Amino acid sequence: MTKHIFVTGGVASALGKGLTASSLGRLLKNRGLRVTMQKLDPYINVDPGTMNPFEHGEVFVTEDGGETDLDLGHYERFIDENLSRGSNATTGSIYSAVLAAERRGDYLGKTVQVIPHVTDEIKSRITRLANADVDVVITEIGGTVGDIEILPFLEAIRQMRLDVGRNNVCYVHVTLVPFIGPSGEQKTKPTQHSVTELRSRGIQPDAIVCRSENPISDSLKEKISRLCDVPVDAVVNAADADSIYEIPLVMHDEGLDRAVCDLLQIEGEPDLTVWRDLVDRVRGSERTVKIGLVGKYVSLPDAYLSIVESLNHAGFERGVKIDLDWIHAEEVEGLLVASRLKDLDGVIIAPGFGERGVEGKIRAANYSRENNIPCLGICLGLQVMVVEFARNELGLPLANSSEFDVGNKPTPDPVIHLMDEQRNVTDMGGTMRLGAYVAELLPGSQVATLYDKTVVSERHRHRYEVNPAYRNRFEAHGLVCSGQSPDGKLVEFIELPDHPFWVGTQAHPEFKSRPNRPAPLFRGLVGAALDRSEGRNPQLIPTDDKEDAQPSRSSS
Repeated sequence: MTKHIFVTGGVASALGKGLTASSLGRLLKNRGLRVTMQKLDPYINVDPGTMNPFEHGEVFVTEDGGETDLDLGHYERFIDENLSRGSNATTGSIYSAVLAAERRGDYLGKTVQVIPHVTDEIKSRITRLANADVDVVITEIGGTVGDIEILPFLEAIRQMRLDVGRNNVCYVHVTLVPFIGPSGEQKTKPTQHSVTELRSRGIQPDAIVCRSENPISDSLKEKISRLCDVPVDAVVNAADADSIYEIPLVMHDEGLDRAVCDLLQIEGEPDLTVWRDLVDRVRGSERTVKIGLVGKYVSLPDAYLSIVESLNHAGFERGVKIDLDWIHAEEVEGLLVASRLKDLDGVIIAPGFGERGVEGKIRAANYSRENNIPCLGICLGLQVMVVEFARNELGLPLANSSEFDVGNKPTPDPVIHLMDEQRNVTDMGGTMRLGAYVAELLPGSQVATLYDKTVVSERHRHRYEVNPAYRNRFEAHGLVCSGQSPDGKLVEFIELPDHPFWVGTQAHPEFKSRPNRPAPLFRGLVGAALDRSEGRNPQLIPTDDKEDAQPSRSSS
């Protein structure tokens, strides 16, 4: 029977439940087990797709087009498995399903209640993943114990112990052991109170992961063990680490996977040879390249989490550290562009929605192109590269995306637009391209060389496309459409052959990058940035820092 591990958290959010669950998944997979993972989020939104990135960080997209919590990115990167939309469920989606069932008459006129109807729906989301191809399902419960929204989820996972048997369920609780400066002590009271709250809901944790800034002593572990009724061997410490990829090794050395496997009656030891080699490469990186990430959500790094990790993956492969310069797109509009970009080894123009900061991204694309700075544009990043090229090389000063007006009227040159079949759709969610789509690459192009193939699949999340009416003009002026949809209608990749690296993709390659297998476009960017930093690229050329014909019109 499939085993279930439930990861809960207490005291504070952002303690690292997702990384704890991911690390445990990695350790179990290295024991030869088939592992899948899931995040249950208590917020009432149906999914994160319409949430501002400042609210909840990036929206991670699965192969089947699910818009999910960013923790699924950690799951995929650590266990190296593609998850699905079924690996993320929210209170909103669960209540939607319950209400739809009530309207269909599925409950035969009974009064619909949290118990059993909502809890049964939660359990069904968990058990759907427990098929014959899965040995272990790890389910993280978002939020913290004590939140009012979390109560149905705690009740559901409490019932799972009765449904599938005590030896098939393990509860792991992540909590905080803070250091109190004036007293010079690490305190266990937050952990005690958190566990007490969890036990009041009928769940006795089988293992406790103590998050702390510095390692905790054995005597503190023994104290937590006695007061929380958990074996001392199952009280593990996850002190702050230099890299998130060290955490599985820390968890293993602390005995977390051993404690969990003993409870679940799983035998064997993990083979961590490959993962240890990865961590050695992370620790051994000595050279540095400076990459600027131009976006409008840079004050919350989690908004670009997968991009950051993809850069790190490419750096691991090349033995370099990424010195990331967070650049707000509005800071590179006008005369500020040179001061922010001139010392960079590479640039990423980040994805996003909405007009704010777009003119800054266009300026960044222009500066990187004219000064031979390696540049990767992702989704909207590709679109602003196309707009920049149209304005400055095709002689179309008012070129723009039809997503953004020009002087309160439509742009005369919509080089980026909605496809005809999308224009009459009233539900904007219905116009999105979501999930994996195939692209055919131009043989001999930079992207084909990087992918080492001419047919690739990448995940998408966007609604605007390159206008095919301008494609011939772009290519006549040297901008190569190096990847397209199989029917030839949609541009998927662009590049400049005579530039060290000026590449854009309509897709989100960051979602498929792995620590031991970096996404090809990030590998290409970091390689070109390394060449630049070591003097193998052309030097900066003078720029007059001219203003675009269309002035900035950023909105909030």
